[in-house]
Amino acid sequence: MLLALLMCYAGFVALCLSTDRHHGELLHSKPSPPRRLALRVAGWLLLALSTWPAMSASGWAQGLVEWCAVLMLSALLLVMLLPYRPRLALILAGVGLLASPVAAFALL
Repeated sequence: MLLALLMCYAGFVALCLSTDRHHGELLHSKPSPPRRLALRVAGWLLLALSTWPAMSASGWAQGLVEWCAVLMLSALLLVMLLPYRPRLALILAGVGLLASPVAAFALL
């Protein structure tokens, strides 16, 4: 479940960065149209791919339920961090992406 959580959180951060407001708040610049598209594609791809570790760990039915819980938890974490600690939200996404290979090996 850790890999699914890391992927969901990184996906939500990528979707968040694809908006003008949050991109400007976190990175102090306006996203270009190619960057905005790349962030949207990366965010949706990470969210879609996060179903794989959830379902491989617990099976189809239970994995889907656990994936929904992880999806809500990662979104809640991001929503709670953005107003108060926006830079921490970005740092956690980077650390999560760096820790993803370790979590993937733990899954095997």
